[in-house]
Amino acid sequence: METWSVDQVCKWLVEKNLGELVPRFQEEEVSGAALLALNDRMVQQLVKKIGHQAVLMDFIKKYKQGNQELKPTGGPTETSTLTLALAAPEHEQNPGPTSHGDQTSLYPAVLDNRLIDQRVLKQRRNVKHVLARHKALEWTKSYILPEFPYDVKCMLVEQKRPDHSMRIRIIEFLQADMTKYLEGSLYPTTQQYNDVVNALLQAHPFLDEDGCGFFLWKRALKDRFKYIRRPIEDDEQVMRNKCKFGHRRGQTRKSLADIQSNEIKIVQIKEESAHLDSEVDEHISWFQREYMKTERDWREVDKRMSQTLEIRRKMIGSQTPLKDILKMFPFLKCPYQMFREVQILTKTDIYKKTRHILESYSENILTAFSVLDNPINTALQEKMKHYTDEGVLKSPEVLKNMKMTATCLLLPHVFGDEPSLFVVVNGKVHVSTPVLEVKNPFHVNGCEFSLYLNKEKLTKVDDCVTALAALVSAFRVFGIECPRRLSQTFNFLETLIFDMQSPQFPSLKEKEIRSQPPIT
Repeated sequence: METWSVDQVCKWLVEKNLGELVPRFQEEEVSGAALLALNDRMVQQLVKKIGHQAVLMDFIKKYKQGNQELKPTGGPTETSTLTLALAAPEHEQNPGPTSHGDQTSLYPAVLDNRLIDQRVLKQRRNVKHVLARHKALEWTKSYILPEFPYDVKCMLVEQKRPDHSMRIRIIEFLQADMTKYLEGSLYPTTQQYNDVVNALLQAHPFLDEDGCGFFLWKRALKDRFKYIRRPIEDDEQVMRNKCKFGHRRGQTRKSLADIQSNEIKIVQIKEESAHLDSEVDEHISWFQREYMKTERDWREVDKRMSQTLEIRRKMIGSQTPLKDILKMFPFLKCPYQMFREVQILTKTDIYKKTRHILESYSENILTAFSVLDNPINTALQEKMKHYTDEGVLKSPEVLKNMKMTATCLLLPHVFGDEPSLFVVVNGKVHVSTPVLEVKNPFHVNGCEFSLYLNKEKLTKVDDCVTALAALVSAFRVFGIECPRRLSQTFNFLETLIFDMQSPQFPSLKEKEIRSQPPIT
């Protein structure tokens, strides 16, 4: 193959159903030797479509390994279609002593091999989507970064901050590598994007600039795939998704004025997007600086948290790691900001509703048969007797707070759920989901409440009402699914707090309606 001319390479392209690449190969004078010398970067510049890039790179790789079709392995039945197709024109141009019967015996072999190749191609098309799915599932379990070019390697070894052009090169190589592993598919899943970016940042932590690297690299990689898909009009998967998401199939060719108008709109959108990105980065930097101060401008915090609500909800919805979310928006650790976020999302004052629940249901829960002999209830009665003897319980507010604290701790016991998933009393937290930690629960001055997330203390609060409201808010704000062994307790709380309909627990509005006398 190294001795092939440009014309022979073009004939091979036609045999491989890559005939539309012939003008480009003729223009660049790609001979057999030049074809084998192409690297990934050259193929990307030479060929526009991702599928054709994958075919060429795969062929070059297999040829270099000695497993390509062009190398004959034995008898005439194993001879490739390309070898026979190239042999026929040479035989016609240079007639020799070979008889006419020999020529006619050659062409049936060509036709038979072409029929075999067509059948093989049909079989490959039938199982292509199955193989692609299997390859994608296998890849997502353990993704390995591609081998970057020399200049990128030097930059990574020296741990220099990449400039704009270097970022583009890294993203281009990651996108090409993902497409190769996905068998030419241009629609990676969210989890696959997360795997690639996590692999990049784990191998080169210095690329995680200011703790926002995950989000920025993932967004750049997704934009690269969008840029690759935009001009494609002959790929079945791309066209199917374009039709699904609002693109018109079979639309007529646009006029020059329409094209120029669209280009202007695209430039405007890019400028607005760049402006929006810079604004978000400025907000994140301000949050991180302001959070470190002892005296904070809470009015400005509220304003900026409202301005970044949409991008924050998109990040949480796309399963961005909570560690990165809290690094970019540290004020979500404050109970007040969690309550405010819940109020924006659900139009509900969660603190007010939680306090009303504890006050309304404390007597019923403390006298429930299932918790009469519970150690928490026993400890409450002993502390109440001790403080009564010492005259501490003269204030009704102190007694009320103690009863609400006991009610909060006993909720999972009443509904038969797992208490350790809800609250840990004088112990160590062992679960990753949001959970409360309580120390000295019935001590008048020494009671401590803390909210934990991913086994780390998120915030410390003053009383049981704030603690319970923060626990429910954490599940709602960070989009965390409630554990199955805690479902009954949270069904009770969310039904009453968010006025949801449930046959077991009527909401506060329903209770008010039922308590009203009938109209006569």
